[in-house]
Amino acid sequence: MRYAWLCHPATLVAALLLLVNDHLLKQAWPGFVTGKLSDVAGLVVAAPLLSLLLLRKADLAATLLTGALFTLVKTTETGAEAASLAWSFVAGPSHVLADPSDLLALPALGLAWWIRKHEAPRRWLAVVGVPLAVLAVTATSAVESPPAADVVRVDGERITVTGTWASGNVSTDGGRTWRLAPDNAHDTKGQRSMCVPREPRRCYWVRGDGVRVMQSDDASVTWQPSWELSPGRLEILERAYGERVSSVSLAVQATARGHVVVVANGRDGVAVRDESGRWTRLGYDPSGELTVRAATAVDGGAEVSGELAVALLAGLWVTVTGLMVAARGRRRIATHWVAPALATMGVLPYLLLDPEEGGVPALLWLAGGPLLLAAVVLAIVESVLAKIPSTALWRALGTGVLVALGIAAPFRGWAFGWPDSYDVALAMAAFFAVAIGALGLTLVRRSVRDPAERT
Repeated sequence: MRYAWLCHPATLVAALLLLVNDHLLKQAWPGFVTGKLSDVAGLVVAAPLLSLLLLRKADLAATLLTGALFTLVKTTETGAEAASLAWSFVAGPSHVLADPSDLLALPALGLAWWIRKHEAPRRWLAVVGVPLAVLAVTATSAVESPPAADVVRVDGERITVTGTWASGNVSTDGGRTWRLAPDNAHDTKGQRSMCVPREPRRCYWVRGDGVRVMQSDDASVTWQPSWELSPGRLEILERAYGERVSSVSLAVQATARGHVVVVANGRDGVAVRDESGRWTRLGYDPSGELTVRAATAVDGGAEVSGELAVALLAGLWVTVTGLMVAARGRRRIATHWVAPALATMGVLPYLLLDPEEGGVPALLWLAGGPLLLAAVVLAIVESVLAKIPSTALWRALGTGVLVALGIAAPFRGWAFGWPDSYDVALAMAAFFAVAIGALGLTLVRRSVRDPAERT
């Protein structure tokens, strides 16, 4: 039977182990062992399960493909994102992390290959084994909360940051470098203000109303900003994380050359002030360790693909409309409104997107793409048959390009900090779209009416 490999007792034990580990052991004893145990058990089950989807006598191909896909997912961000999307489609919201250390589990495929030689099981074992394997692979543990820095503590030379992660982070060099700490036990609430040891007039305070740190040089009588992210840069972080971000806790450490301040900023990691007064943001890498490279970029790092898609679509709509304006009256047919109507219906689904979600779902491409394509083809055919003037043609195309650029430019500028406010960028994009579109379509209409163009 084709189910012999999948229903081998060792494979079934691996399936049970995968279920128990993901839903019980990981919550009770989070760490390296339980994390790698899921990878080992998953590989033992995945290879025979994949072989059922392939042709007969494809066991070797299934094993090699399982190893290749596992390597791709664990070593590249693209592979991890693709796996997250696929798993979310099959088993609900899921998040797969790229972690090269998980490749230590690859030898488990050798065990899976040895198991395949087991003789065909009884029919009842196949009836039980196949559903169990499918359930074990798809019913993975709930999406683990992403790392977030909640509490900062100073204990001598050690600075410890803890939060929603299996491990905390510890620094012994004034916050310059960090390493994972196995113990993530922490107070339920960190301190929001603290003065510098041996320098009681210098104090720091986080208010919790943004990513900012207040500073006092008169023992907490008056306060002024020491470091902060502007509202526009804060909005970039909130779009990236999908939740509100704020500074929640801090700690101050006295050093031989001054003092160091470490601020916990939730999902955004920490901000560190060194002895010279320079502030640096550190973010969480896939393993949960704090590094400078992992910090989410706030200058040029905003995700504006949704806005750029709208800019492109608006440019196409204006181009189609311009071509139809130029063709109107030159032929006695009633199709000059069909192309703009199709273009409008094609653009509409994209405009219904939540801009904070970013990207364009495949369903909307399927809904709007064919309509836009039909509008463009119809506009080109109509323009050729109507023999519109070359000036009108170029003005229609130019207007579409300028409208697209007029919408895209403010959002790209916002991603780099100018303007800082997303609302201002949105208002600028709307103004440019209306002004350029109206002026361009007027010029297209005038070029058609020009007698010199009719000769």
